[in-house]
Amino acid sequence: MRRRHAIRSLLGGGALMPAIVSDLLGGGAGPRGPHFPPRAKNVIFIYLSGGFSHLDSFDPKPELARAAASGGRHKGKPLLAPLWEFSPRGGSGTEISELFPHIAGRADELCLIRSMHGDHNNHFQATLGLHSGSFSVPRPSLGSWVCYGLGSENHNLPSFVVLAPRLPYAGGQAFDSDFLPGQYSGARIADPREPLPNLLPQSPSERTQRLELGLLADLNDRHRFARGDDPQLAARIRSFETAFGMQMQMPEALDLERESRATLEAYGLDPAQPAGFGWQCLVGRRLVERGVRFVELIHTGSSDNWDAHYDMKSHGPLAAEVDRPVAALLDDLAARGMSDETLVVFTTEFGRGPVLDGKNGRNHQASCFSTWLAGAGVRRGHVHGASDGLGEKVAEGGVHIHDFHATLLHLLGFDHKRLTYRHGGRDFRLTDVAGEVVGGVLA
Repeated sequence: MRRRHAIRSLLGGGALMPAIVSDLLGGGAGPRGPHFPPRAKNVIFIYLSGGFSHLDSFDPKPELARAAASGGRHKGKPLLAPLWEFSPRGGSGTEISELFPHIAGRADELCLIRSMHGDHNNHFQATLGLHSGSFSVPRPSLGSWVCYGLGSENHNLPSFVVLAPRLPYAGGQAFDSDFLPGQYSGARIADPREPLPNLLPQSPSERTQRLELGLLADLNDRHRFARGDDPQLAARIRSFETAFGMQMQMPEALDLERESRATLEAYGLDPAQPAGFGWQCLVGRRLVERGVRFVELIHTGSSDNWDAHYDMKSHGPLAAEVDRPVAALLDDLAARGMSDETLVVFTTEFGRGPVLDGKNGRNHQASCFSTWLAGAGVRRGHVHGASDGLGEKVAEGGVHIHDFHATLLHLLGFDHKRLTYRHGGRDFRLTDVAGEVVGGVLA
């Protein structure tokens, strides 16, 4: 206890005093340093909930189109041709469909993986697996592992923020820290009109709030030291310490009035009423710019999403919500010199199959789907892996979810086998007991 009071006296009780004291005593979330020089410092993880169709977006299948046109069947069911036309894009000639015309215009910035595969065809398990590496039981999310390994660059903001108007399949487990310290869970922002409940301070002045927080810190100290080393209690105390800093910086980070009209229009935002996925993308950039390590942008939730069983045409309006803002995000990061340190991920929990489902839809398919990366450390204008003629199975260069996670961690400077946490008598890691870095996607 004397040591804590001594540190407080030395620091003079500044605005960041609680967070700094916590770090000096070993309980903070300061940068830890990766295992080797990283290519990326931050991640913007774009997740399209429900399973968008690779066959209609990023993986051209002329064989499927021909077979469907001639009335071909597969496994006793009619084949469904892609609904959107593919064409070569940019200097790289990467084929992308008209479903995402703006993203297609940035083909030379993308590292497209056409050979992703997972272990489960159900939404809940596939979503859990994509986010945590575990398809059966909850485990710490990718964002939590990243922030546990790297720590925070800004103690006044959470290191992991999730912009999600609606929860995905698996709910909050998709961005939970599970057995990692609670401070590494994703902080969800659901509504741009009220991003975080009770964000604005209620104290009559900042000085009064400092005094209140100083008293609270002393009471928390006594409570914590009387109960020994309780990581959940430490995380709860840490959350209150972070909350004070958030009151100082989060409103400014979410204030889009500081952005130019040209920037707002590029993201497809109405300056008078910013909302939608453009809001998520622009706020994501602003958060990363202010030191947030991992930002996840979730498009739609566990309903009214990309799960096109009945009619693939439902992909059209959904893609229109995403396409322009994501392209603007890539352009914005490049214009601000942030592309070299920010990794952008664009993915979903699984793909969709080549045969007809419902009236004009496709069923779930975990055996092969597409994902792309952009920015720090990845090969630009490059395609990795391939699916078979019908886009049903991996033909070459397979990338399992564990490989995908190992590669993302590698770009952030981590050996995925060494980023571990002791829990329940054993060392756990994001990639379980598998995973290999996909060297083909690295620049």
